[in-house]
Amino acid sequence: MRRLAWALTTLTATLAAVTVAFAAANDGARLAADEGEEVVSLAGEIAYSLNFVAFAALGGLLASRRPRNPIGWLLCLAPLSLGISGAVTGWYVRAFYAEPGSAAPPEALLWLANWIWVAGFPPLITALLLLFPDGRLPARSWWPAGALVAAALGLMLFGYALTPGPLDDFPRVENPLGIAEGLTTTMVELGHVGLLLSAIASAAALAWRFRRSRGVERQQLKWISTAAALAVVAFIANSVLDQAFGVISNFLMLPFLLALPAAATVAILRYRLYDLGRIVNRTLVYGGLTLTLAATYLGLVLLIGLAVGESNLAIAASTLAVAALFRPARARIQAIVDRRFYRRRYDAARALESFSARLRDEVDLQAVGSELRAAVRETVQPAHLSLWLPPDRRST
Repeated sequence: MRRLAWALTTLTATLAAVTVAFAAANDGARLAADEGEEVVSLAGEIAYSLNFVAFAALGGLLASRRPRNPIGWLLCLAPLSLGISGAVTGWYVRAFYAEPGSAAPPEALLWLANWIWVAGFPPLITALLLLFPDGRLPARSWWPAGALVAAALGLMLFGYALTPGPLDDFPRVENPLGIAEGLTTTMVELGHVGLLLSAIASAAALAWRFRRSRGVERQQLKWISTAAALAVVAFIANSVLDQAFGVISNFLMLPFLLALPAAATVAILRYRLYDLGRIVNRTLVYGGLTLTLAATYLGLVLLIGLAVGESNLAIAASTLAVAALFRPARARIQAIVDRRFYRRRYDAARALESFSARLRDEVDLQAVGSELRAAVRETVQPAHLSLWLPPDRRST
């Protein structure tokens, strides 16, 4: 099983290399109007390919370490389907746009690539959430959610595979296995509705499991919940950029593609499982710090440039100012994040600082004991508290 997992990862990496090779040959080619008039970008394809190779590596690691957990195999097959789609698309663009008249991919390969993507993204927002972390349903009563996921994916797969006429992703080629159009169109529509409903049901199952979880399982669910939120934010931000400016950000594709598989791998293998709070804290701090310093830098460059009319001087002065602001800005943002999102830890730190300040001026042992008990109750909040002091053995 270990060999199979890494064989799938190697195959995905090979397909990624093929995708990049086609992108290098097709760089700058423009698709027709009925295909969105997209322009092939080598940089974009490299970034995308690296993302799903990393995705495949996570799947291979998880499947090889936990072969009985279906989530690892899901994370192996999803990037493999994306690799097939990417490589065939590059060949298609080469044959019909970049170098018209060159050898075209076989119809069977185009037909496969037209629906194989269904095994890529949809299972991540349905089956992964439903089965996480042990690969089983939360309870027997959740079997309708599992059936809904299977039905939705099956309807989408067969609908896209059997719709007659031009292939959706490759409109220059007719579907060689097309059947009754009305039936397959209905299957696709029902599949999309089922996908939405099954995604909601899977998220509800994850929430249900989280409410009843304890210990390690609860920490695992925190990882996947945080990753799901990050992926949703990245997807929404990318959609806004696409609709408003016609731009797809490769930077935002990274959390969208890798957040869920990375979190699932860390959580199931339990590697640094309890570091999530620190990771979120650092992300908030350094994300806020980056935005603050970038805005400060741009503002200073504009203001100094307008004041003195010298761009080099404005850039140098702004760089020095931002460098000087780094440490105090980080400390200030860290305090804001702790106060807003980690209130208990912030209050505990404040209580300990206050206790330390009072302790320096206190000489009465009984008063020190009272202060210590008060500080422990405020910071640790134990169920029971007792303080033992050794008897004074000094001779009088």
